[in-house]
Amino acid sequence: MKADRLLSELLMLQAYGQLTGREIAERLEVSERTVHRDMESLSAAKVPVFALRGAQGGWKLDDGWRTQVPGLDEAELRALLMAQPRVIGDRKLAAAAERALGKLMAALPDSLREQAASIRQRLHVDTTAWRGSTESPVMLPIVQDAVARDRKLSMRYKPSGREAAERIVDPLGLVAKGSSWYLVANTPKGLRTFRVSRIQEVRVLEQACERPTGFDLAEYWESSTKQFQEGWRTHMATLRLEPRSAEWIKMWQLAAEIQPNETPDAEGWITLVVRFNHEDEARFVVLGLGANVEVIEPASLRDRVLAEQTAVFERRGKAFLKRVRGES
Repeated sequence: MKADRLLSELLMLQAYGQLTGREIAERLEVSERTVHRDMESLSAAKVPVFALRGAQGGWKLDDGWRTQVPGLDEAELRALLMAQPRVIGDRKLAAAAERALGKLMAALPDSLREQAASIRQRLHVDTTAWRGSTESPVMLPIVQDAVARDRKLSMRYKPSGREAAERIVDPLGLVAKGSSWYLVANTPKGLRTFRVSRIQEVRVLEQACERPTGFDLAEYWESSTKQFQEGWRTHMATLRLEPRSAEWIKMWQLAAEIQPNETPDAEGWITLVVRFNHEDEARFVVLGLGANVEVIEPASLRDRVLAEQTAVFERRGKAFLKRVRGES
């Protein structure tokens, strides 16, 4: 463990030229005292590392000292750096990926190292969603280990809206979609997809995984997601909207398919045909827009919205009359 950390520190100094003890400690998730001891160990091993004092101080390698590893061309380098560690989601895996990038940076010639540093300064990946927090796939490293070693998994999995159950599966691959991780596995009922964040307990078995002949992870994922999307129930609604509300609807991520009539009517309002997942979703959106929307069709949605608006009016009207009359 210490040898791996020393190598990481050495390659970080080689890549960045000079780093403070705090910067090294934060990158490796250790204390500054540990970093100081590590620097002493490197120095004792005849590695030319030395401390710089003062406000601009830190730790630095001798400019002429360097490890040698084959480099990459510019296109390959850019592609690797665009896949930032933060996309991984799991903190431990992201830290390992960050160390790997540090080793890559250290291996580059000066010209490419400067370009790599420039790329990383100009790219930031934020996996958190606007609505809600990023998932925490705590079981991901264990699942990844089983996938890499072709070993069966015993896991306790809780599907959405159902009770958790024990399963033994053959893990075939991992898929990252957005900030979520999915395990594709073979089960007694055939190929299935499991959301890693819903795995409550997991254990790698020493029994070899049975992999279907000719299985292709990318092809399976494309086919299964297509079937999933085709299985969605859709509800089309024609809405007449105040212009700002129409713009909001067009930017709304769940309104994936919109057939617009961009010509405003005499009052400046715009009519849109919007696809919702179901009528309840459409009702929720329409009620939220209040007086800024009118339901043209279907009649079932229009009637439900009118009934709820009437109920709200009657309830609030009664409360208002009680206050006017001084009733409690």
